[in-house]
Amino acid sequence: MHKKGCFSIVALVVIFLTLGATSARRAVSQTSGEDFVRSHYTKYEYRIPMRDGVHLFTAVYVPKPSAFPEDHGPYPFLMERTPYSVAPYGEDQYPAHLGPSDEFEKSGYIFVYQDVRGRWMSEGTFVEMRPHIDVKKSPKDVDESSDTDDTIAFLLKHVSNNNGKVGIWGISYPGFYTSASIIDSPPALVAASPQAPMTDLFRGDDSYHGGAFMLSAGFGFYAPFFYPQNNPVLPHPGAPFSFGTPDSYEFYLKAGNVANLDSYLTRPNWLWDDQWKHDTYDSYWQSRDLSRHMKNVRCAVLVVGGWFDAEDLKGPYRTLYAIHKFNPTTPITLVEGPWVHGGWARSDGSHLGDVQFNAKTADYFRTYIQFPFFEHYLKGKGEALPRAIVFQTGTNVWRRYDAWPPKAATPKMLYFHADGKLSFDPPAKARSEDEYVSDPNHPVPFVGYTTNTVPQRYMVDDQRFARYRPDVVVYETEPLKEDVTIAGPISPRLKVASSGTDSDFDVKLIDVYPNDYVNSGSGGESGKRILGVPPLLMGGYEQLLRGEPFRAKFRNSLEKPQPLTPGKITEIDFNMPDLYHTFRRGHRIMVQVQSSWFPLTDRNPQIFTDIPYAKPGDFREATEQIFHQKGAASGVRVMVLPQP
Repeated sequence: MHKKGCFSIVALVVIFLTLGATSARRAVSQTSGEDFVRSHYTKYEYRIPMRDGVHLFTAVYVPKPSAFPEDHGPYPFLMERTPYSVAPYGEDQYPAHLGPSDEFEKSGYIFVYQDVRGRWMSEGTFVEMRPHIDVKKSPKDVDESSDTDDTIAFLLKHVSNNNGKVGIWGISYPGFYTSASIIDSPPALVAASPQAPMTDLFRGDDSYHGGAFMLSAGFGFYAPFFYPQNNPVLPHPGAPFSFGTPDSYEFYLKAGNVANLDSYLTRPNWLWDDQWKHDTYDSYWQSRDLSRHMKNVRCAVLVVGGWFDAEDLKGPYRTLYAIHKFNPTTPITLVEGPWVHGGWARSDGSHLGDVQFNAKTADYFRTYIQFPFFEHYLKGKGEALPRAIVFQTGTNVWRRYDAWPPKAATPKMLYFHADGKLSFDPPAKARSEDEYVSDPNHPVPFVGYTTNTVPQRYMVDDQRFARYRPDVVVYETEPLKEDVTIAGPISPRLKVASSGTDSDFDVKLIDVYPNDYVNSGSGGESGKRILGVPPLLMGGYEQLLRGEPFRAKFRNSLEKPQPLTPGKITEIDFNMPDLYHTFRRGHRIMVQVQSSWFPLTDRNPQIFTDIPYAKPGDFREATEQIFHQKGAASGVRVMVLPQP
């Protein structure tokens, strides 16, 4: 899940550790000489008791009295709760950096890192995305909200020179813990930033998109890295998972059905099994939908996401809308930039793959958005932020709005037409459709190169490798005569028929560059002109902007799938995550539709069956029809902003 196309699974594990355990912190410093953290902070380790008697391991870094001459305190707390380890352990062991970014450790905060219940050096039993308990009837009724409350009460009492205010932040799984922590938030918790928070894993976050299982990312995470523990336990080096091939397409195709992947594991992993065995929106997933419980959020909230986050695209929006719905007076800001999962914390945000953003967007976020947010609410400095701060790709500028989507955005349909045409005009023909044959034994790959992981750059990759396949249908506008800016959710509205009793329909929205386009700012992926290397030629580049699958059997209900009637025209309507992008004059808008996207998602056998256990003979060809005629028009609805 990284910038280069062929990353090893070892790199995948390193990134997850970086995001989860320490967010923007780097590894333990190995350099000689003065270490800033060691010289400015004193480390304490606590085993904080929870109301049910379980103790949670917590590392606390307190500013030394002489470390900050201009600010002797009292200081606010800034906390991260994580399932990925708060290493390094030992009061004489220090990390190289503290907090979400360098600005914080140089400003003076009391930093708190906690191993959550049942992970690493904390006691108790770990529960995947532990469900929230709305009404707690006894001390045995614990969840992440109660564990945070008990932790804060302990810190206020036992850590000296604090100002009585607490902030919390986290990315991805720690983003979930951040969101869960602010439900029924105590008075001392005044600021929180859930970033790419896991919110509803079946409805668009890590595990399932449109009912299709996110195969490669899921197995790549659980197989080598995230597995049950007999805690307390210290981190130890683990053997990387071996695919036996650099090509994940080959690996997963040979593996067969999803259930067969258990045989490749070196140890039992019920965390992985829970993912694929719960392949409908059942009580397991519903109880873990945190957005249903975001009530009594009394602290200010900064929700952060990336337009090109391959893991948790929907989590920020579900969190935003739920907090606003249940807590209409709570100050809340949405920030979206041109980032991959956690990219705002560990990169400069200037580019992704071949696509340049002409600015260090992540640096801007850390310096001018994230740091001022916590400074305002924890130290009383500066001003509050607006409702939305979003980066407009295509034109590469930051915008601020008092609502998201912007109030001026209006829905418009991009209609499919015969001969691969795409326009805002509805079709007029009495009968018109496209037809292709989908073969799950030869599925459409999700990238045009060999990889054994999910490269994060795939979210903006060139799609020309797919458009020429006979099992991909393509619709494209004429070159635009003026800019078209979309802001908000993207909603495919398809009229389809299949010869099978189930099929996937994967829809991709694409920006097609003019044939004479030259990326004058790059001589390589670094985004910097390299001496002697010509500018990157991107003429005709088909940049993926948004792509999502939808499994047809879930068209009426995610809880109770229903088979297709072969040959019958059926509506497939779903929503893709939001986007803020300008298609520039001279560019074209393209939509591609296909019925596999492998191994990003698992294969649909194209018969109505229990897909994880499908046998080789169950995977059958199906003829798919996309209708674009009067009374049965297909297309994609977008939210369009008027041009200035």
